[in-house]
Amino acid sequence: MIEQIRKDLIKALEGLFTGANPGEDAILVVGCSTSEIVGEKIGTDGRDDVARAVFDTLRKFCRKKKIRLAAQCCEHLNRSLVVEKETMKRFALNRVNAVPQKHAGGAFATAAWKDMKEPVLVESIAADFGIDIGDTLIGMHLKPVTVPVRVGVKKIGEAHLVLARTRCKYVGGERAVYDPDLA
Repeated sequence: MIEQIRKDLIKALEGLFTGANPGEDAILVVGCSTSEIVGEKIGTDGRDDVARAVFDTLRKFCRKKKIRLAAQCCEHLNRSLVVEKETMKRFALNRVNAVPQKHAGGAFATAAWKDMKEPVLVESIAADFGIDIGDTLIGMHLKPVTVPVRVGVKKIGEAHLVLARTRCKYVGGERAVYDPDLA
């Protein structure tokens, strides 16, 4: 099961990266229910081995593509995010005081906290693109105009998968001319 999770996640990440076309230093927000991945109701069966596999796959992908990762906690920590301290400083994010645990933050955020170099918890972020594994509701952490990205992968394990990118807002009226490179 773990190897299939990794394979499906890599395929989804590659498709999302192609569809989103983010530049270096872009932020990827990820919400992940390991309970949903193993076929259980969100928040009921957190799995450390699944969380580590998902986080490790994401971390390697982000390093390779030179993008930043934000790991969303569950609602018990108000969907705060685990990021590297350097990311917090670079984007002037508001730090909050909590340490994710399996039953208050979730297995995925806990794995991120344990494996990041200098993890901190921040209140919110405006990410460039995102992955929602298991209906964790990442929308609050994406930039205002979000567009779904469709790839061949619809699930990670048993968890529903939603991929999204963001784009600039279109402003103006009938006389406006838009830059197609920002679409």
